[in-house]
Amino acid sequence: MSNSIMRKIAKFIVEKHIIIMLLFVVLVIYSALSISKVRVNDDITALLPPKTATRRGLTVMENEFTAFASANVMVSNITCEKAAELAENLREIENVATVSFDDSSEHYASSSALFTVAFSAESEDERAIDALEQIKDSLSDYEVSVSTTVGQDYVKQLAGEITQVLILALIVIAAVLLFTSKSYFEVIILFIVFAVAAVLNMGTNYWLREISSITNSIAIILQLALAIDYAIIFCHRFQDEYDRQRNVKSALTDSLAYSIIEISSSSLTTISGLVALMLMQFRLGYDLGLVLTKGIICSMLTVFLLMPGLIMLFHKALLKTRHKNLVPNITGWGRLLSKKVPVFLIIFAFLLPAAIVFSAKCEYTFSDSETDRITLSEQDRIKAHIYNTFDETNMIAVLVPVGDYTKEKALISEVNGFPGIRSALGLASIEIEEGRVLTDPYTARAASELLGVDIETAKLLYALYGYEHDSFQPILGDSDAFAVPLIDMLEFLFEAKDRGMITLDDDKEQMVESMRGTLDDALVQLRGEHYSRIVFNAAVPVEGEESVALIENIESSARKLYSENGKTELSEDAIIVIGDITSAKDLEDSFRMDNNRVSFLTIAFVFIVLLFTFRSLGAAVLLILVIQSSIWLNFSFPYITGTNLFFVTYLIVSAIQMGATIDYAIVLYNRFQLRKQDYAPKQAMAIAVNESFSTILTSGTIMTAAGFIIALRTTDLYISSIGLTLGRGALISVILVLTVLPQVLLVGNKLIEKTMIDFKKLLGGGADEQEKLDETK
Repeated sequence: MSNSIMRKIAKFIVEKHIIIMLLFVVLVIYSALSISKVRVNDDITALLPPKTATRRGLTVMENEFTAFASANVMVSNITCEKAAELAENLREIENVATVSFDDSSEHYASSSALFTVAFSAESEDERAIDALEQIKDSLSDYEVSVSTTVGQDYVKQLAGEITQVLILALIVIAAVLLFTSKSYFEVIILFIVFAVAAVLNMGTNYWLREISSITNSIAIILQLALAIDYAIIFCHRFQDEYDRQRNVKSALTDSLAYSIIEISSSSLTTISGLVALMLMQFRLGYDLGLVLTKGIICSMLTVFLLMPGLIMLFHKALLKTRHKNLVPNITGWGRLLSKKVPVFLIIFAFLLPAAIVFSAKCEYTFSDSETDRITLSEQDRIKAHIYNTFDETNMIAVLVPVGDYTKEKALISEVNGFPGIRSALGLASIEIEEGRVLTDPYTARAASELLGVDIETAKLLYALYGYEHDSFQPILGDSDAFAVPLIDMLEFLFEAKDRGMITLDDDKEQMVESMRGTLDDALVQLRGEHYSRIVFNAAVPVEGEESVALIENIESSARKLYSENGKTELSEDAIIVIGDITSAKDLEDSFRMDNNRVSFLTIAFVFIVLLFTFRSLGAAVLLILVIQSSIWLNFSFPYITGTNLFFVTYLIVSAIQMGATIDYAIVLYNRFQLRKQDYAPKQAMAIAVNESFSTILTSGTIMTAAGFIIALRTTDLYISSIGLTLGRGALISVILVLTVLPQVLLVGNKLIEKTMIDFKKLLGGGADEQEKLDETK
């Protein structure tokens, strides 16, 4: 019944191929126009679970504060005195807010000076970009290294790298397809099909709210590696059917009907792994899993609907350019694997325990700075050069309730005494004069001396302030004792001037406007509607017990201070501490849950698909065992080579490797079961290895090559790590499937047969028994 339905569907597609092709033209145009509208987010912290402190804190900062750009500028081979002169020159550059430099080891070491520059504009702002260019011009006579995000278009840079990766991958894939194809023109049809599927997938990303830059970059390569098999299966099936029938339409109809079932079944294991990935707390898994699942669906629909029309159009070229099979016959290798002594299985049995132990010892990292990089960008090299001379510091932002300057000052004073804290920046730390900060209370006389205005004007200003704020002490009481935080008085001064309540001469006017600009820059960065922000610089690593303890101590001190030693109850969001350290800690916590969840669900989903596909408990267990072993072997390499691995690489690659490379094992198992109908198990296996070799070689080589090219040609930490590990995993899976799996299946052949399950009988058994009972009556 199902075959009859599939043939009707296939016949309809073949007969209506012109209409379907026109529909695809419309879809491709729509998708191509939509690609530029896709929102791409290059902030990986946006993918953190929303309940984490880091995500909550970042949301607050995005809503309440402005983050101005900064740069670390290192000048080598210079004296400290000359560096001090350069610092003064840099401060004169327009839109440079501050330049931090002194003779401490934080700023001068090994005849090198490190200037910490803060701009009065954001990273993408032309003012910051122009200021950075002026800094470079002013230091052009020196050996300079500049580490900054100013003017750095990360998404554009990554897009350029991925374009190179795609070109190289297509060259390799073309070579592989030419080698394993049956017709030269077949390669052109395959590339057309893939191009259409890729455009459809990229264009429909517009339907999603936004996608991560990581997904945006590697989805097209992974879609190619995961789904190009579908087009190959259909194309080869058509050519086989045409050789048998010698009729294009009939061959297309039969081959399509068969391929819809085969390809849909094959895709289920891959989709299973991707669905498990989508259940990660860290939303990169959901993001990548969703886009790749959509990509596989786009690929299948393109193969089922568009490819028959392409073959109808180009069948003459397809058939005229057929060539002899270039894939070597490896039946002899299959016979070797079928000998009495399963050498590879014995080796595998020794390697497996070590792989399990070594993979469990793989060191995972949760931050950029702690992860071993495969390739370095120019900015990575500059950072490494700077941090080889100066200690790397990490910023810790503390968000506290707005308005209590006394507590802010007390908190800054307390935290400055913690080990590792180098500096602090907050409204209550901006020094106005020796021993006095911006938030300290000033009397009218002290303010007049600081601001350079006469005492009468200052007293008038204070009286106006008291009147506006319902405080009559400066009017009716002791005006000399009335003190107001300087920051509040300055804001009132600007307001009073704007309202015409006071007038100033030209010199004072210019000074006040200069102060207004400086204060406004500070306020947008450090004071929001509900929170004040205090930023500490700490010379501690991003990961480790020392860093976590520092974060906990800072939060504890803040909560103790603002709750007045527990007298006032504070909500979870009253005090928020965030930074790279908290981000790494949150990612580590999510990994503990995601690791077990993704691993278990991937295996469970794939197991269920295999069980219902092959109807053998033993077959499902053996196939999964071999592929899971390839995953263990894959993640043993970091431990063996003494390198670490970014945690998300493990979660993504283990799910994709299980879901995708299990297909290699399925191809071999299917051929083995088919040939067992006519041959003894050992001879059947020898034939099965040879017949499945071309498919496994094509799929495995494409995924391996794509992974390694991604790793070697992209400088993004996450993408290169995923590429290397996926490429290595695909290669290991191919090796195990062509060496160990045949011997596992031969040894486990009786187990496979004894654990066969007849689902129809199992589900319908009750009805059969009832029928027998009725007959006896």
